Amino acid sequence: QVQLVESGGGLVQAGGSLRLSCAASERTPSSDIMAWFRQAPGKERTFVAGIKRNAGSTYYADSVKGRFTISRDDAKNTVNLQMNNLKPEDTAVYYCALDKRGAFISIYQMPYDYWGQGTQVTVSS
Repeated sequence: QVQLVESGGGLVQAGGSLRLSCAASERTPSSDIMAWFRQAPGKERTFVAGIKRNAGSTYYADSVKGRFTISRDDAKNTVNLQMNNLKPEDTAVYYCALDKRGAFISIYQMPYDYWGQGTQVTVSS
């Protein structure tokens, strides 16, 4: 059972930056996909960004494209989300997710086998 632990959330002013990290408890298959989702109060959980390890491909939600960057450090079994130019509407709990056998980066929750507990990001105006 893979465990995912997020860190790096916090409170930041609009226009600021935060870097989230997600550490996996064990090395995952070379074909895996790791992603970030977020859930704002009263709203559904939505896809933010994903990265496929063996292809190095990435995919972003339109709302964060150009501001967020997803990356991974396979030596440390971690995936990171650099968030720049943050906006109040980015306020949410951010979740890390792992799809161990993904063929492509899905924007839906179902293919992801493992989830972290979430980390709060709050952007003040």
